[in-house]
Amino acid sequence: MPKILAVDDDPQITILYETLCEDLEIEYEIATTAAEAKTLFEKNTYDLILLDLELPDGNGLDLLPEFTAQVNGPEVIIITGTGNTKGAELAFKFQAWDYVRKPFHLSELSLPITRALEYRKEKLKTVPPKPLERSKIIGNSNVIKRCLVELSKASVTDASVLVTGETGTGKELFSQAIHVNSHRAKHPFVVVDCGALPENLVESTLFGHEKGAFTGADKKQAGLLVQANGGTVMLDEIGELPLNAQKTFLRSLQERVVRPIGGKTEVSIDVRIIAATNVDLLQMVEAGTFRKDLYYRIRAIEIALPPLRDRKGDISKIAHDKIFELCSKYRKEVKAVSSEFYTALEHYFWPGNVRELINVLEYSLAHAANDTRLHPKHLPPELRFSELDFESDETTPSSLAPQLAVTDPEELPTLAEYRLQQEKEYMEKLMSLVGNDRKQAVKISGISQSRIYDLLTKHSLKGFG
Repeated sequence: MPKILAVDDDPQITILYETLCEDLEIEYEIATTAAEAKTLFEKNTYDLILLDLELPDGNGLDLLPEFTAQVNGPEVIIITGTGNTKGAELAFKFQAWDYVRKPFHLSELSLPITRALEYRKEKLKTVPPKPLERSKIIGNSNVIKRCLVELSKASVTDASVLVTGETGTGKELFSQAIHVNSHRAKHPFVVVDCGALPENLVESTLFGHEKGAFTGADKKQAGLLVQANGGTVMLDEIGELPLNAQKTFLRSLQERVVRPIGGKTEVSIDVRIIAATNVDLLQMVEAGTFRKDLYYRIRAIEIALPPLRDRKGDISKIAHDKIFELCSKYRKEVKAVSSEFYTALEHYFWPGNVRELINVLEYSLAHAANDTRLHPKHLPPELRFSELDFESDETTPSSLAPQLAVTDPEELPTLAEYRLQQEKEYMEKLMSLVGNDRKQAVKISGISQSRIYDLLTKHSLKGFG
């Protein structure tokens, strides 16, 4: 018998759920708070979750990533009376089955429930996927689990994949893991750094050339697309690919052939394309610097990797494994790590993500020298400085302070509201004056880079360019 978890604090709605589940002969449990729902989910297995958004102790959307992070996790139907476009977009991003608005009739809900349970029944009948080879992907936070689910789905197809994320989030690791878990695993995995290719050599590098095709072409050379035949090509920073090369590349993808420069015949290719970028390609499309048809060709599947600051629970595990790896690499005795060291890592903002974390660990191991245990004193100065909270010392120039031209005491903001407004206006003015230059912002404000990032995020302001 299928089992449903219904999450809603409205007694009238829960009575409707009970009636509906009994009519459909479905086992059910009711949770009236987000905390209760989370506890029940951790202890039990459900086929379907009916999830309200407005709960006494939080928003139901905050639970959605955890509910859908498993390969065979339950289906989720969002049911809310206060939904909006943004909420629906986020719900579907995490693959909710449906989005139902209150008030509703039982008949309006019974069909989505029936369809979702039928789908899940069929899905569970299929052959379970083989264990995922994660390679060097470390972490079990909900956000990274979601990415691994998408990785697993991408691995069983030949569809093009677009991997997005900030610099240092592990785009190449994920791309390689897709290849390793695919049927192409025994064939080449070729990485092309589009940003490092001289513009006049892009087509020669990708498609190859014949001897004498241009000055310096003293011999025939197969392009990387041919060299990777049967395997996978990762185009790193594809946004750097020149427009003229984009047109030729798109044709090669569509026709599955390449024509070497200077060649008279076309060569068949069989490659899977994984593109990666840390920029917004859709914005480039709108600006006319990236082809729209190529964008949709490479984006059959998209995996958006989270920044390390959104993976706080993974930082200690990543650091632990990398310390062991680095000590082995340098043939040093593996060092113990103090809890304060891990705490300092977890409090940092990590603008450079995992790549920056590895560099910090390299620094710490070098500065620890013969010490047997890593402590915060071994961390780089700028990271240690970011631990300190100088918020109470930060002052806002009086010219930036919001004016208190009020006569009615009811209109006077609280001190906390006043300080918050001062803080926001100061950050807006700072970033405007320095032109989003990181070093200048740190120098002028007198606060750390990490603290600046925190304040920009806090006030939803534009970050460094």
